[in-house]
Amino acid sequence: MFTFVLRALIFVVSAALGLIVADLILPGFRIDWSHWWGFVLAVVIFAVLQSVLTPWAAKVARRNAPALLGGIGIVSTFIALLIVVLIPGAGLGIGSPWWTWLIAPVIVWLVTALATVLLPPLFIKKKVGDRRDG
Repeated sequence: MFTFVLRALIFVVSAALGLIVADLILPGFRIDWSHWWGFVLAVVIFAVLQSVLTPWAAKVARRNAPALLGGIGIVSTFIALLIVVLIPGAGLGIGSPWWTWLIAPVIVWLVTALATVLLPPLFIKKKVGDRRDG
């Protein structure tokens, strides 16, 4: 149970980091910081969509277009971003310039992928340290 919760927490934190980095880097990518719950809603919806879309897209690609398997993460990130942007009150907007729609999924996917690799050792070291001290 603890492992599942830890993985879910890491995935949500990595999604938040990906969205924040895109907000900081891209001129047309914006997070509505005036209402914190909009950002939380955007992160949760994005994380859930990513966790559902990635395996589904991989299955479809494996069956119909195996050459696309390498880009599934970026494609599912694009679809998840598109859906989150369309949800009113989700606190996320993507606009001009037009290339923001092309670069945003790459940045969010890259940061999320790096965070899911780099965050677990931090949590594991803390948990091991807590057990040693306790």
